Amino acid sequence: MYCGLGVAAVAAAVMWMARVPSGPIVPTGNVERATGWTAVTVVDGLENPWAVTWLPGGEALITEKAGRLRVVRNGRLDPVEVGGLSGVLAELHAGLMDVSLHPRFSENRWVYLTYSAGTEEANGTRLARGRLAEDLSALTEVEVLHVVSPLKRRFQHFGSRLLWLPDGTVLLSLGDGGNPPVRLDGELMREQAQKLDSQLGKVLRLREDGTVPADNPFVRRAGVDPAIWTWGHRNIQGLARDPTSGRIWASEHGSRGGDELNVLVAGGNYGWPRVTYSIEYTFGTISRERTRPDMVDPVVVWTPAQAPSGLLFYTGDVFPQWRGDLFSGALKRKEVRRIVLNKEGRVTGQQSLPIGQRVRDVRQGPDGFIYVLTDEAAGRMLRLEPRTEG
Repeated sequence: MYCGLGVAAVAAAVMWMARVPSGPIVPTGNVERATGWTAVTVVDGLENPWAVTWLPGGEALITEKAGRLRVVRNGRLDPVEVGGLSGVLAELHAGLMDVSLHPRFSENRWVYLTYSAGTEEANGTRLARGRLAEDLSALTEVEVLHVVSPLKRRFQHFGSRLLWLPDGTVLLSLGDGGNPPVRLDGELMREQAQKLDSQLGKVLRLREDGTVPADNPFVRRAGVDPAIWTWGHRNIQGLARDPTSGRIWASEHGSRGGDELNVLVAGGNYGWPRVTYSIEYTFGTISRERTRPDMVDPVVVWTPAQAPSGLLFYTGDVFPQWRGDLFSGALKRKEVRRIVLNKEGRVTGQQSLPIGQRVRDVRQGPDGFIYVLTDEAAGRMLRLEPRTEG
């Protein structure tokens, strides 16, 4: 069941999960503010930025939801976008989303991107890659590696974060496809999360070329999509890995309340919509169940909703007191939430870092600072820096 992590990491994950108390979780509301930091604008003039990553030379690549890939050099935004991208559907939740470098980027120049494509009546998430030119002007040899199935209607819940694992495979998170009243084959879209022949509401594990690894948890089960790694998700937009323990964290949107922080283990069913702390946007009941023995309980539940976005496991030296903690962006609460972890990886507290704009991504730069993207029509990249309180 726990394929693809490595024996030591699997053993650690299983032992850790066994120590997590099962049963109902007390939802988190307001928390105290973190001190000792300030936010400095590095770049402005971005249009709804979605994700950022850094090149070996120190330049940053930033995606804009409208379909543009941008370059930041020496603290300045290049006026011309990176060429070579096409076919991005940008509407409501749809658009150009995550960006990630191949682990051996210095050798092969591969840049990986997720985006939505199609029409209002038939659309879905795609994973593509292209080689970045040495002058950063364009992507060449662009190829679509994976088209998520089934296609769906409307423009909601695409996911989609990427996370590379030490074995060279990549995780891709996918939303369930949308809110009521949107349906597929007569059923509400969210039911796709519990269907193992559908990739919606799942985390997939793929090889670098988009093919399915032979040791995925469901690869030999008839009628089950072999790319599935975990299931029962509503809309994961944050993925982060603890490099020491190998533990994989995910932040997930609920409906009205019930946002979740989870630890992902291969083959796990995370419950949506059978088990949830969420209620309908119209205040109706989705499910009366909060836990089941055959489903994985969340580690943290956020109510009122955070609308969690990018997720960071911090390993830098700029904030030594925060090393080993998680940082989750929040679109609705317009903050970064610090999630304090002890040495065993248990949540011992939370703090708020108010940003004042919708936070779409949180990343650690190569300089050890924490960087934040704000999801606004006039979006910014911020750098969080230490500040002495006086």
